Amino acid sequence: MDKSAIRKEHHELRKAISIEKREDFSEKISNKVLDYLKANSSIRHIHIFLTISRLNEINTFPLVKKLKDLGYFLYTSYVNPETGVLDTLDITHSKEFKSDAFGIPLPSDFKKGQNANIQLVLIPLLAFDVKGNRLGYGKAYYDKFLATFHHKIIKAGLSFFLPVKEIPTEAHDIGLDICITPEKTYYFNHL
Repeated sequence: MDKSAIRKEHHELRKAISIEKREDFSEKISNKVLDYLKANSSIRHIHIFLTISRLNEINTFPLVKKLKDLGYFLYTSYVNPETGVLDTLDITHSKEFKSDAFGIPLPSDFKKGQNANIQLVLIPLLAFDVKGNRLGYGKAYYDKFLATFHHKIIKAGLSFFLPVKEIPTEAHDIGLDICITPEKTYYFNHL
């Protein structure tokens, strides 16, 4: 199956999940993230995507709150309209988030973040495969963002679904180290 077919299929699968089931899955995934962090206590700086509701994504806002309560340093990104790449924002002390004209949540109070501190990146995706390749929305924002890191980071996808057999890859695609689903955490050879 090509990327566009997998993308279309997983958009439809996401739409078919009820709000209640999406919240249940999101909570299970969040708990698995917290378990991973307990087992990897040296991780203190986490980049997390903020849920875009219209895309039926995993709800990360309860996880953001829990991580803040536990004293983690948190970062997110937004697409810089001038450069077309993701810029990092430090949201450790952000209290309020508002959606922009495209439905993308942004913190109302933030400061520019530094990628040098980030140890774990939680990545949105539509699908992933058994080798840790991920399929996003087709703009390569996260591939470009991940390529900017000059130190070792852990790249963790969050998915409602099990892996597909194979996702076709291109030279710029950056694979996952782990992927967390409601039922299981998958580890790949990239670590």
